[in-house]
Amino acid sequence: MSKQRMFCLLCGSLVLGIFLLSSVPGECATFQLTYSTFFPAPHRNAVLAGEWAKEIEKRTNGAVKIDMFVGGTLTPADQCYDGVVKGISDIGFSVLSYTKGRFPFLEVLDLALGCRSGYTYTKLCNAFYEKFHPKELDEVKVMYLHGHGPGIVHTKKRPVHKLEDMKGLKIRCTGTTQKIVSHLGALPVGMTQTETYDALSKGVVDGLVSPVETLKGFKFAEVIKYTTEDYGASYGMCFFVVMNKKKWASLPKEVQATIEQINQEWIEKQGKLWDEIDKEGREYALSKGVEFIQLPKEEDARWAKAVEPLFQEYVKVMKTKGLPGEEAVAFCREFLSKNQ
Repeated sequence: MSKQRMFCLLCGSLVLGIFLLSSVPGECATFQLTYSTFFPAPHRNAVLAGEWAKEIEKRTNGAVKIDMFVGGTLTPADQCYDGVVKGISDIGFSVLSYTKGRFPFLEVLDLALGCRSGYTYTKLCNAFYEKFHPKELDEVKVMYLHGHGPGIVHTKKRPVHKLEDMKGLKIRCTGTTQKIVSHLGALPVGMTQTETYDALSKGVVDGLVSPVETLKGFKFAEVIKYTTEDYGASYGMCFFVVMNKKKWASLPKEVQATIEQINQEWIEKQGKLWDEIDKEGREYALSKGVEFIQLPKEEDARWAKAVEPLFQEYVKVMKTKGLPGEEAVAFCREFLSKNQ
């Protein structure tokens, strides 16, 4: 074999080796991403988010590494979405309605639909997104959506047995739940979940609306005495896990496909987790002496009637924006009717 031919073969082998090496995720490029959430590190939502990040690193053979920033240390809860859009964080996990007025079409998911299960509500959020693909989320790449279990009333001093007992109470809420609180006759006080414990302790608010899991997850059972199970007016809130669009586009196609698969798995995990931590929240609250008040069927119907105008208002506003509000409400109600 001539020296020239041998040289050509060696060069060809080298080029082939470089090509094959570059086609294996993680061998030539590592993508270091940041993930922001307001949940504190011990909260099971933060833990599950961390497991999502580790699963991505594992299945991409280390090509994607994700640094977790919990407790709002990188971006506060109400700035998390914009933080992703602007690239302050690559990935964000927070609540859509914390950015009030930013997602008007999606606000139907936060209305008092009579949510009874975090798993079912999580399925609804993702089914709604797949059905309507709201342009409001076009600024980011949606990983997945999810929703907590029934948001109900918790109070510090006054037990709430009927609608009239809500009158005059200062109730912590956020985003679209402020409208629910108003229609129930109480005074809405807007603040994020992380500010609420101190507000309850200092008497800034008389109570709050939130899922039962917060009684343990945020230790609210230490500062409230009563929980009213007003399922007729219970709500869910849509949480997002989204990625910066440019950062998503920079990932290799095979890495994107892997993450998409993991996202589908995490919809299941997240939905089931919400129901698990609601159960834990109830058990923790009972251990702290919290009294659970179950509304009679007739009284629960009164609460449902009190919030009905919210749906009419939503449809009316969506009509002015050229959006299918009536179809959105019907879709949500039909989905919950069939699945819970």
